[in-house]
Amino acid sequence: MADLSAFPITRKWTPQNPDVLQLFSYPTPNGVKASIALEEMNIPYEAHLVTLSDADVKSPEFLSLNPNNKIPAIIDPNGPDGTPVGLFESGAILIYLAEKSGMLIGDTASDRARTIQWVMFQMGGLGPMLGQLGFFVKFAGSEWEDKRPQQRYIDEGKRLLGMLDKQLADKDWITGAYSIADIAIAPWLNALDFYQAKETIGWEDHKNLVAYLDRFMARPAVEKGKNIPPRP
Repeated sequence: MADLSAFPITRKWTPQNPDVLQLFSYPTPNGVKASIALEEMNIPYEAHLVTLSDADVKSPEFLSLNPNNKIPAIIDPNGPDGTPVGLFESGAILIYLAEKSGMLIGDTASDRARTIQWVMFQMGGLGPMLGQLGFFVKFAGSEWEDKRPQQRYIDEGKRLLGMLDKQLADKDWITGAYSIADIAIAPWLNALDFYQAKETIGWEDHKNLVAYLDRFMARPAVEKGKNIPPRP
């Protein structure tokens, strides 16, 4: 049985089976990237619910694994060097899992580079911009009298959707073949519904994206992974 006692997080979220990968997460657009990837790759894992409350994400135990206090994070007891490894940042986790499983990252070095390119696009562009869009459309920013910040993110969101819609004009998936790039991108597109921003951003005008998201959400691994860990 694997010894994960070197990871203080396991004192608060205790593994029942320390021999399998441990996922510490919550079903947000970033959180479900990890659970969907694990389901798609058939990697055995155990999911631990880490709520977004300070009592969880800012606890000493969670900060010991991710000092940036964000989900998801993982511990793989079967790390590549023969010892357990802990990781945070959803994009890094996707790349790690793809390389561990040999799946969903392309068959050639060029495929791999293109896939990682689109993962980075989501991490550095799509995710942060749509997150800010949600803040200014649904949450506290929507009440601000000055609408210039809101318009900034509406305009940028529309630009990014247009770029993705064009990318999907002649293919089913972002790079052609289904990959971790899709697992990174699609959950953030799905979040537009939660943010109540679809009409604001002109979602229905992007026909390729609408069909793309429908294809993604219909996958059995996505259907299962999008609710792991279950919300309380």
